[in-house]
Amino acid sequence: MSSMLRGNLRMAYSGVKGSKWRSFLTMLGIIVGIVAVVTVVGIGEGVKHQIAGTLAHFGEDLIIVRPDDSDGASANSLGRSDVVFGMASAVNLTNKDIGVVGRAEDVRLHAPLTLVSGTLEVYEKTIISSVKVVGTGSDMPQLINQNIAYGDFWTADDENSNFAVLGQQAAYALFDEPVPLGKSFEFRGQAFQVRGIFEPFAKVPFSPTASFDNVVFIPHQAASRITSDSVSPYAILAKPDSASHLGDAIKSISEDMAASRGGERNFSVLESRESVESGSGVISLLSMWIFAVAAIALLMGGVGIMNIMLLVVTERMHEIGVRKAVGATGRQILSQFVLEATVLSVVGGIIGIIVSTGVIGLLRIYTDLDPVISWPAIVIAAAISVSIGIVFGTIPAIKAARKDPIEALRHE
Repeated sequence: MSSMLRGNLRMAYSGVKGSKWRSFLTMLGIIVGIVAVVTVVGIGEGVKHQIAGTLAHFGEDLIIVRPDDSDGASANSLGRSDVVFGMASAVNLTNKDIGVVGRAEDVRLHAPLTLVSGTLEVYEKTIISSVKVVGTGSDMPQLINQNIAYGDFWTADDENSNFAVLGQQAAYALFDEPVPLGKSFEFRGQAFQVRGIFEPFAKVPFSPTASFDNVVFIPHQAASRITSDSVSPYAILAKPDSASHLGDAIKSISEDMAASRGGERNFSVLESRESVESGSGVISLLSMWIFAVAAIALLMGGVGIMNIMLLVVTERMHEIGVRKAVGATGRQILSQFVLEATVLSVVGGIIGIIVSTGVIGLLRIYTDLDPVISWPAIVIAAAISVSIGIVFGTIPAIKAARKDPIEALRHE
């Protein structure tokens, strides 16, 4: 039995090696599908770890107040472009909510996050880049546990002043230098003076406002003044007076905001762990769609294997007749061709796994993503490739096994 298996393996290997390009094109669907599965899982897990790590840096006692969509969708909605702070929701918070959060029982620190539109100008040069302007409060550095590398942040007494604190990428984008302290830029017809530069922020994919390196921070009150009170926060950050009071602070914020909104609860009050779960939900949903595409690629790869094996059976009809004439059983012929299809899919799976690890490595080098190699995904991918070979190789193998030896010998 083992010698026959070895013989079938040798014939399967010779068949694959004898027509390399045809075999490669046959395996291409399997390769693409496996690369998609392993890479998507690696990116998804890596992004989850990055989000969790960033929020852990912010502190487990960080409270994030975000609006819910007007249709009552949860925080997992794909309508949010920011998986951490929920920017681009259909509904924003209000300036009144900032005061409600700040006055809530057990809350020690709070600050809004307000996206302010407008044109940045330095030395009469318009800055057209990815730099964003965000209005916030004086408690911001303490809320996100982020140190100031140069200069300092404004104080509570400066909330209406035209000061600015920059992320390091924003400093380079505006002034082409790392420490432009004391320099000024124009924004919405007002001159703002650079007071400080943050230390580098961690990169968080799918969260344009969790990594603040390309952000210009200005006081929220100044933002309201220069926009005639037309801006409103997309999130409010808060911290309790003690980590043990986290639950009490969340409850207090929720009750006070609901009361100020006439009982409406079109907002979410989340702790860091819940925000990670919210972001993971968005990533999982995106991954599901890509998995669907990968499944189609795998299916088409299986169909390709079946078509090629049907062709191989036709080409080798005389060989099948000779083997049957010298005593080979239908079961032996069946196992031979199933094994050949399995070898095609397994080799395609191995190539796909190797390529996917290379893609993950390139993503880690050339992008802000930090994907991980998921061994469960690799095991599942290997199992899928073997299963495809067995399933889609069965029909051609059955056709070969059922051939009448006399008819097969007459075939040219």
